[in-house]
Amino acid sequence: MYKIKKIVSNNNLKNIYSHYLYNKRFILSFYKYFFILNPKKLLFFLQLNLENKNILGRIYISKEGINGTVSIPFDKYKYIKHLFKSIHSKTRRMYINYTIENKRMAFWNLKIKIKKQIVSSKIKNFCFSRKKIGIYLNAFLVNKYFFNKNFIFVDMRNSYEYEIGHFYNSITVPSRTFREQLEKLPKFLEFYKNKKIVLYCTGGVRCEKATALLKNNGFSKIYHIYGGILSYIKQVKKYNLPNYFRGKIFVFDNRLSEKITNDIFSQCINCKKYTDRIHINCLNDFCNRLFIQCRVCSIKLNSCCCLNCKNKL
Repeated sequence: MYKIKKIVSNNNLKNIYSHYLYNKRFILSFYKYFFILNPKKLLFFLQLNLENKNILGRIYISKEGINGTVSIPFDKYKYIKHLFKSIHSKTRRMYINYTIENKRMAFWNLKIKIKKQIVSSKIKNFCFSRKKIGIYLNAFLVNKYFFNKNFIFVDMRNSYEYEIGHFYNSITVPSRTFREQLEKLPKFLEFYKNKKIVLYCTGGVRCEKATALLKNNGFSKIYHIYGGILSYIKQVKKYNLPNYFRGKIFVFDNRLSEKITNDIFSQCINCKKYTDRIHINCLNDFCNRLFIQCRVCSIKLNSCCCLNCKNKL
Protein backbone atom coordinates (compact mmCIF):
# COMPACT_ATOMS: atom_id res chain seq x y z
CA MET A 1 0.00 0.00 0.00
CA TYR A 2 1.32 3.43 -0.94
CA LYS A 3 0.97 6.17 1.63
CA ILE A 4 1.93 9.78 1.77
CA LYS A 5 1.53 11.61 5.03
CA LYS A 6 2.09 15.28 5.58
CA ILE A 7 2.67 16.18 9.21
CA VAL A 8 2.07 19.76 10.31
CA SER A 9 4.64 20.99 12.86
CA ASN A 10 3.57 22.25 16.29
CA ASN A 11 4.59 25.77 15.34
CA ASN A 12 2.44 25.65 12.21
CA LEU A 13 -0.46 24.28 14.23
CA LYS A 14 -0.22 27.24 16.58
CA ASN A 15 -0.13 29.61 13.63
CA ILE A 16 -3.17 27.97 12.07
CA TYR A 17 -5.07 28.06 15.33
CA SER A 18 -4.30 31.71 16.02
CA HIS A 19 -4.60 32.93 12.44
CA TYR A 20 -7.39 35.41 11.85
CA LEU A 21 -8.75 33.23 9.03
CA TYR A 22 -9.10 30.21 11.36
CA ASN A 23 -12.84 30.84 11.76
CA LYS A 24 -13.16 31.04 7.99
CA ARG A 25 -12.31 27.50 6.95
CA PHE A 26 -14.44 25.14 4.89
CA ILE A 27 -14.84 21.43 5.46
CA LEU A 28 -15.25 19.79 2.05
CA SER A 29 -16.37 16.19 1.66
CA PHE A 30 -16.55 14.50 -1.71
CA TYR A 31 -16.45 11.16 -3.48
CA LYS A 32 -16.71 9.75 -6.96
CA TYR A 33 -16.79 6.17 -8.15
CA PHE A 34 -14.89 5.87 -11.44
CA PHE A 35 -12.10 3.67 -12.75
CA ILE A 36 -8.62 4.97 -11.93
CA LEU A 37 -5.97 3.19 -13.96
CA ASN A 38 -3.03 4.50 -11.93
CA PRO A 39 -3.94 5.48 -8.34
CA LYS A 40 -0.28 6.15 -7.52
CA LYS A 41 -0.11 8.81 -10.26
CA LEU A 42 -3.20 10.56 -8.86
CA LEU A 43 -1.72 10.43 -5.37
CA PHE A 44 1.42 12.28 -6.50
CA PHE A 45 -0.69 14.77 -8.47
CA LEU A 46 -2.71 15.64 -5.37
CA GLN A 47 0.39 15.83 -3.20
CA LEU A 48 1.98 18.27 -5.63
CA ASN A 49 -1.09 20.52 -5.82
CA LEU A 50 -2.10 20.46 -2.14
CA GLU A 51 1.33 20.83 -0.58
CA ASN A 52 2.07 24.08 1.28
CA LYS A 53 -1.47 25.39 0.86
CA ASN A 54 -2.65 24.81 4.43
CA ILE A 55 -4.91 21.94 3.32
CA LEU A 56 -5.67 19.43 6.09
CA GLY A 57 -7.68 16.21 6.10
CA ARG A 58 -7.62 12.80 4.46
CA ILE A 59 -8.10 11.49 0.94
CA TYR A 60 -8.51 7.86 -0.09
CA ILE A 61 -7.78 6.70 -3.62
CA SER A 62 -8.38 3.29 -5.17
CA LYS A 63 -8.98 1.88 -8.62
CA GLU A 64 -12.71 2.29 -7.98
CA GLY A 65 -12.56 6.04 -7.26
CA ILE A 66 -11.76 8.78 -4.76
CA ASN A 67 -13.20 9.68 -1.35
CA GLY A 68 -12.08 12.50 0.91
CA THR A 69 -12.75 15.10 3.58
CA VAL A 70 -10.51 18.14 3.81
CA SER A 71 -10.34 21.37 5.79
CA ILE A 72 -9.34 24.33 3.64
CA PRO A 73 -8.81 28.08 4.14
CA PHE A 74 -11.74 30.22 3.07
CA ASP A 75 -9.79 31.79 0.20
CA LYS A 76 -8.77 28.41 -1.27
CA TYR A 77 -12.33 27.18 -1.94
CA LYS A 78 -12.46 27.94 -5.69
CA TYR A 79 -8.96 26.59 -6.23
CA ILE A 80 -9.66 23.28 -4.47
CA LYS A 81 -13.08 22.86 -6.05
CA HIS A 82 -11.57 23.35 -9.51
CA LEU A 83 -8.66 21.03 -8.70
CA PHE A 84 -10.84 18.06 -7.73
CA LYS A 85 -13.26 18.57 -10.61
CA SER A 86 -10.35 18.64 -13.07
CA ILE A 87 -8.93 15.26 -11.98
CA HIS A 88 -10.89 13.33 -14.59
CA SER A 89 -13.82 13.80 -16.96
CA LYS A 90 -15.88 11.75 -14.48
CA THR A 91 -15.20 14.19 -11.63
CA ARG A 92 -16.42 17.29 -13.48
CA ARG A 93 -19.88 16.75 -12.06
CA MET A 94 -18.68 15.44 -8.71
CA TYR A 95 -20.85 16.78 -5.91
CA ILE A 96 -18.85 18.48 -3.16
CA ASN A 97 -20.45 19.01 0.25
CA TYR A 98 -19.20 21.86 2.38
CA THR A 99 -19.72 23.20 5.88
CA ILE A 100 -18.01 25.99 7.83
CA GLU A 101 -15.52 24.97 10.51
CA ASN A 102 -15.81 27.23 13.52
CA LYS A 103 -15.03 26.13 17.06
CA ARG A 104 -12.74 23.11 16.71
CA MET A 105 -10.06 22.15 14.22
CA ALA A 106 -11.30 19.14 12.27
CA PHE A 107 -7.86 17.91 11.18
CA TRP A 108 -4.24 18.52 12.17
CA ASN A 109 -2.50 17.04 9.12
CA LEU A 110 -3.06 15.82 5.58
CA LYS A 111 -3.10 12.12 4.76
CA ILE A 112 -3.39 10.71 1.26
CA LYS A 113 -3.67 6.93 1.03
CA ILE A 114 -4.09 4.34 -1.67
CA LYS A 115 -6.53 1.63 -0.63
CA LYS A 116 -8.10 -1.44 -2.22
CA GLN A 117 -11.54 0.17 -1.95
CA ILE A 118 -12.63 3.69 -1.02
CA VAL A 119 -15.33 2.06 1.12
CA SER A 120 -14.64 -1.47 2.37
CA SER A 121 -17.29 -3.93 1.16
CA LYS A 122 -15.80 -7.39 0.83
CA ILE A 123 -19.06 -9.24 0.15
CA LYS A 124 -18.98 -12.64 -1.58
CA ASN A 125 -20.51 -12.82 -5.06
CA PHE A 126 -20.96 -9.04 -5.22
CA CYS A 127 -19.19 -6.90 -7.79
CA PHE A 128 -20.00 -3.22 -7.41
CA SER A 129 -21.16 -1.38 -10.51
CA ARG A 130 -22.46 2.19 -10.74
CA LYS A 131 -24.79 1.04 -13.53
CA LYS A 132 -26.90 -0.74 -10.91
CA ILE A 133 -27.37 1.81 -8.14
CA GLY A 134 -30.54 3.29 -6.66
CA ILE A 135 -32.40 6.43 -7.76
CA TYR A 136 -31.14 9.73 -6.34
CA LEU A 137 -33.47 11.89 -4.23
CA ASN A 138 -33.05 15.57 -3.38
CA ALA A 139 -34.44 17.22 -0.23
CA PHE A 140 -37.74 18.13 -1.91
CA LEU A 141 -38.42 14.49 -2.81
CA VAL A 142 -37.18 13.22 0.56
CA ASN A 143 -39.73 15.44 2.32
CA LYS A 144 -42.42 14.46 -0.16
CA TYR A 145 -41.95 10.75 0.55
CA PHE A 146 -41.15 11.05 4.24
CA PHE A 147 -44.67 10.35 5.54
CA ASN A 148 -45.68 8.08 2.68
CA LYS A 149 -46.46 4.62 4.09
CA ASN A 150 -45.08 2.99 0.96
CA PHE A 151 -41.60 4.32 1.74
CA ILE A 152 -39.18 3.25 4.43
CA PHE A 153 -36.00 5.14 5.39
CA VAL A 154 -32.90 3.11 6.28
CA ASP A 155 -29.84 4.58 7.97
CA MET A 156 -26.65 3.14 6.46
CA ARG A 157 -24.30 4.39 9.16
CA ASN A 158 -22.79 2.61 12.14
CA SER A 159 -24.71 2.31 15.40
CA TYR A 160 -22.60 4.94 17.17
CA GLU A 161 -23.46 7.41 14.37
CA TYR A 162 -27.17 6.64 14.49
CA GLU A 163 -27.40 6.99 18.28
CA ILE A 164 -26.65 10.73 18.28
CA GLY A 165 -28.90 11.76 15.38
CA HIS A 166 -31.03 10.39 12.54
CA PHE A 167 -34.20 10.85 10.53
CA TYR A 168 -36.65 10.28 13.34
CA ASN A 169 -38.77 7.59 11.66
CA SER A 170 -35.84 5.69 10.13
CA ILE A 171 -34.57 2.21 10.92
CA THR A 172 -30.98 1.00 11.08
CA VAL A 173 -29.11 -2.27 10.82
CA PRO A 174 -27.28 -2.61 14.19
CA SER A 175 -23.57 -2.84 13.40
CA ARG A 176 -20.14 -1.52 14.30
CA THR A 177 -18.81 -1.30 10.75
CA PHE A 178 -20.23 -0.63 7.30
CA ARG A 179 -18.89 -3.96 6.08
CA GLU A 180 -20.85 -5.77 8.81
CA GLN A 181 -23.94 -3.74 7.96
CA LEU A 182 -23.71 -4.64 4.26
CA GLU A 183 -23.51 -8.33 5.09
CA LYS A 184 -26.73 -8.12 7.13
CA LEU A 185 -28.61 -5.71 4.88
CA PRO A 186 -30.42 -7.94 2.32
CA LYS A 187 -31.76 -10.32 4.95
CA PHE A 188 -32.63 -7.47 7.34
CA LEU A 189 -34.73 -5.72 4.67
CA GLU A 190 -36.39 -8.84 3.27
CA PHE A 191 -39.57 -7.99 5.20
CA TYR A 192 -39.72 -4.60 3.42
CA LYS A 193 -38.97 -5.90 -0.08
CA ASN A 194 -42.32 -4.73 -1.46
CA LYS A 195 -41.84 -1.20 -0.13
CA LYS A 196 -39.84 1.64 -1.64
CA ILE A 197 -36.60 1.76 0.31
CA VAL A 198 -34.67 5.00 0.80
CA LEU A 199 -31.10 4.62 2.07
CA TYR A 200 -29.08 7.46 3.53
CA CYS A 201 -25.65 8.05 5.06
CA THR A 202 -23.48 11.06 5.90
CA GLY A 203 -22.26 12.07 2.45
CA GLY A 204 -23.63 9.41 0.10
CA VAL A 205 -20.55 7.27 -0.58
CA ARG A 206 -21.72 4.25 1.46
CA CYS A 207 -25.23 4.30 0.00
CA GLU A 208 -23.93 3.93 -3.56
CA LYS A 209 -22.63 0.47 -2.71
CA ALA A 210 -25.56 -0.42 -0.47
CA THR A 211 -28.17 0.30 -3.17
CA ALA A 212 -26.14 -1.70 -5.70
CA LEU A 213 -25.99 -4.63 -3.26
CA LEU A 214 -29.76 -4.57 -2.75
CA LYS A 215 -30.38 -4.47 -6.50
CA ASN A 216 -28.00 -7.40 -6.84
CA ASN A 217 -30.21 -9.26 -4.34
CA GLY A 218 -33.48 -8.70 -6.18
CA PHE A 219 -34.68 -5.45 -4.61
CA SER A 220 -36.13 -3.17 -7.27
CA LYS A 221 -37.56 -0.06 -5.57
CA ILE A 222 -34.36 1.42 -4.20
CA TYR A 223 -33.54 5.10 -3.63
CA HIS A 224 -30.85 7.10 -1.83
CA ILE A 225 -30.33 10.73 -0.82
CA TYR A 226 -27.99 12.49 -3.22
CA GLY A 227 -25.08 13.88 -1.21
CA GLY A 228 -26.36 12.22 1.97
CA ILE A 229 -27.43 13.97 5.17
CA LEU A 230 -24.99 16.82 4.57
CA SER A 231 -26.61 17.71 1.27
CA TYR A 232 -30.12 17.32 2.70
CA ILE A 233 -29.37 19.74 5.57
CA LYS A 234 -27.84 22.23 3.16
CA GLN A 235 -30.91 22.12 0.91
CA VAL A 236 -33.51 22.45 3.68
CA LYS A 237 -31.69 25.55 4.93
CA LYS A 238 -31.30 27.05 1.47
CA TYR A 239 -34.91 26.51 0.41
CA ASN A 240 -36.49 26.89 3.88
CA LEU A 241 -37.89 23.34 3.89
CA PRO A 242 -39.05 21.31 6.89
CA ASN A 243 -36.11 19.43 8.43
CA TYR A 244 -36.80 15.81 9.37
CA PHE A 245 -33.28 15.03 10.54
CA ARG A 246 -32.90 15.34 14.32
CA GLY A 247 -29.91 15.59 16.62
CA LYS A 248 -26.26 15.57 15.55
CA ILE A 249 -24.29 14.20 12.63
CA PHE A 250 -21.30 12.07 13.57
CA VAL A 251 -18.22 13.23 11.65
CA PHE A 252 -14.95 11.33 11.30
CA ASP A 253 -12.58 14.07 12.37
CA ASN A 254 -11.52 15.83 15.57
CA ARG A 255 -14.92 17.51 15.96
CA LEU A 256 -16.69 14.11 16.25
CA SER A 257 -20.12 15.67 15.72
CA GLU A 258 -21.96 18.55 14.12
CA LYS A 259 -25.17 19.74 15.77
CA ILE A 260 -28.23 20.01 13.51
CA THR A 261 -31.03 20.35 16.07
CA ASN A 262 -31.20 20.47 19.87
CA ASP A 263 -32.83 17.02 20.08
CA ILE A 264 -30.87 14.60 22.28
CA PHE A 265 -31.02 10.88 21.44
CA SER A 266 -27.81 9.63 23.00
CA GLN A 267 -27.71 7.94 26.40
CA CYS A 268 -24.91 7.46 28.89
CA ILE A 269 -23.51 3.94 28.54
CA ASN A 270 -23.50 3.53 32.34
CA CYS A 271 -26.55 5.25 33.90
CA LYS A 272 -28.66 5.40 30.68
CA LYS A 273 -29.53 9.06 31.23
CA TYR A 274 -29.80 11.21 28.12
CA THR A 275 -26.74 13.38 27.58
CA ASP A 276 -25.53 15.89 25.01
CA ARG A 277 -21.85 14.97 25.43
CA ILE A 278 -19.78 13.74 22.49
CA HIS A 279 -18.20 10.30 22.09
CA ILE A 280 -15.00 9.48 23.95
CA ASN A 281 -12.62 6.52 23.91
CA CYS A 282 -12.15 4.44 27.03
CA LEU A 283 -9.13 5.74 28.94
CA ASN A 284 -7.92 2.14 29.31
CA ASP A 285 -5.74 1.70 26.20
CA PHE A 286 -6.37 -2.04 26.15
CA CYS A 287 -10.09 -1.35 25.66
CA ASN A 288 -10.24 1.98 23.77
CA ARG A 289 -13.99 1.52 23.26
CA LEU A 290 -15.89 4.41 21.66
CA PHE A 291 -18.90 5.39 23.76
CA ILE A 292 -20.99 8.20 25.25
CA GLN A 293 -20.83 8.96 28.95
CA CYS A 294 -22.46 11.65 31.08
CA ARG A 295 -20.28 13.98 33.13
CA VAL A 296 -21.14 12.34 36.49
CA CYS A 297 -20.26 8.82 35.33
CA SER A 298 -17.16 10.10 33.57
CA ILE A 299 -15.84 11.52 36.85
CA LYS A 300 -16.88 8.42 38.79
CA LEU A 301 -15.20 6.01 36.32
CA ASN A 302 -12.28 8.22 35.34
CA SER A 303 -13.49 8.29 31.69
CA CYS A 304 -13.46 4.51 31.46
CA CYS A 305 -16.39 2.59 29.98
CA CYS A 306 -16.79 0.39 33.06
CA LEU A 307 -15.46 -0.28 36.55
CA ASN A 308 -13.40 -3.21 35.30
CA CYS A 309 -11.47 -0.97 32.88
CA LYS A 310 -10.99 1.67 35.57
CA ASN A 311 -9.54 -0.86 38.01
CA LYS A 312 -7.01 -2.00 35.38
CA LEU A 313 -5.56 1.46 34.76
